Amino acid sequence: MLNIVPHFRIVGVAGFVLLSSCGTPEYRTEKSHCEAEWMLKIPPVYRQEIVTKYRNEERPTGETVCESTGTTTNCKPVLKTVSVPYTAVETVDIKKSQRGPQISSCTARACVTKYGNNKCEG
Repeated sequence: MLNIVPHFRIVGVAGFVLLSSCGTPEYRTEKSHCEAEWMLKIPPVYRQEIVTKYRNEERPTGETVCESTGTTTNCKPVLKTVSVPYTAVETVDIKKSQRGPQISSCTARACVTKYGNNKCEG
């Protein structure tokens, strides 16, 4: 079954993954414990979904730039970079958005308990 995923949800998930990869070794340790716990409580449910992705392409603008060296003139087209949307089918965990906040909360609680702050900074 294919479902269309809104672009903002993809960006939110990507942002969460990017932010969650940071932190001290102690933070990452606590997070890995919480991830293991919450993967059991809210197991992944995988589904294929159509997603919109973007790729950059160089396209000519219709203008040219010419350079003369002696008797030789070289002309090149002026290119601009454009973002081109395309669709792709990806396998996604539809429970990840439910699990993520639980893992973050669990990690923060563990850090506060052990280190007195939610980032596990000593």
